[in-house]
Amino acid sequence: MKTAFRNLLNHIKKIDPRQQEQLFWTLKNTLFPIVQTGTLVDEMRETRFAEGFVCPHCTCEFVVRFGKYKGRQRYRCKACRKTFNDLTNTPMHGTHYPKYWAEFIKLMFEGYSLRKCEQILGIKWVTLFYWRHKILNALKEIEVDGFEGIVEMDETYFLYSEKGSKSISGRKGRKRGGVSKFRGISREQVCVLVARDRSKQTVSKVTCMGRIIKSKVEETIGHLLDSDKILCTDAWRAYMTYAKDKGMEHYRINTSKTGHVIKGIYHIQNVNGYHARLSHWIDRFKGVATKYLDNYLAWFQFLDMKGFDATTSNIKEVFVSTSLCEHYSTNQQIRQSKLVI
Repeated sequence: MKTAFRNLLNHIKKIDPRQQEQLFWTLKNTLFPIVQTGTLVDEMRETRFAEGFVCPHCTCEFVVRFGKYKGRQRYRCKACRKTFNDLTNTPMHGTHYPKYWAEFIKLMFEGYSLRKCEQILGIKWVTLFYWRHKILNALKEIEVDGFEGIVEMDETYFLYSEKGSKSISGRKGRKRGGVSKFRGISREQVCVLVARDRSKQTVSKVTCMGRIIKSKVEETIGHLLDSDKILCTDAWRAYMTYAKDKGMEHYRINTSKTGHVIKGIYHIQNVNGYHARLSHWIDRFKGVATKYLDNYLAWFQFLDMKGFDATTSNIKEVFVSTSLCEHYSTNQQIRQSKLVI
């Protein structure tokens, strides 16, 4: 038995790297199988229609079975007369390979590039690009319930990017992200506002171009803040005037005057740590098109909350929670999307 095993190992060493990789994924999926997409669809259906089966088009309760299409049960609404199935108005709607979605979500957790996912799944990377953004568009719709107690808030900046665009006006194209032609913070940089409480509830969104102003703070996150919260920020004046107008208790962290911590508990170290992790993670993409930046912020926010673990429960949560948003984008809508700030 030992001799046969050694012979097998020797044979594996002799085959080409591509075959070795295929063998690796075959063994991994056999020994450590993930939850099947069919099972996830069943769980999604139960969660989505927990309060009763309704039409996703008009929310009418008068729904009847209406045959099957490609092996999947189809329904028809008696009110609007439209047909639908379990995946209608979800990111999976209209895709040709639904059985691969669970595996693709797992590969997203593990940080594989689209090219590598193409090798593993046998699906073109362009198709997987649209899959990714259908998932992220839905993740972006999920908002935190609210903040509690001390809320840390600070902004970080990314260089404005038109990555993937065939025509760029006003400047030359950059390579691998590039650098700004201006020093410091300028209108060439995109401001991302991050707010985070001590229970790690986090909001991170694209806010404006250049330095943040008071009105943009209110527009981005004002609905989650009130006078009961305690705000911790750096010394930028926009935060001071915002907190004053809101009637919030406010601690300004000016390291040259107050140090990094006030009274032992008021600081912005959690949000600054989040910035560092976000910047390091997003560097791997060698530049992200600004119109898709909110999608990537939502992706990182979810990964950071889940510890980047590709567990069965986390895969289920992505699948079910994104399906509950009833958010569906076509490939053309994703391709032609624009960022409005």
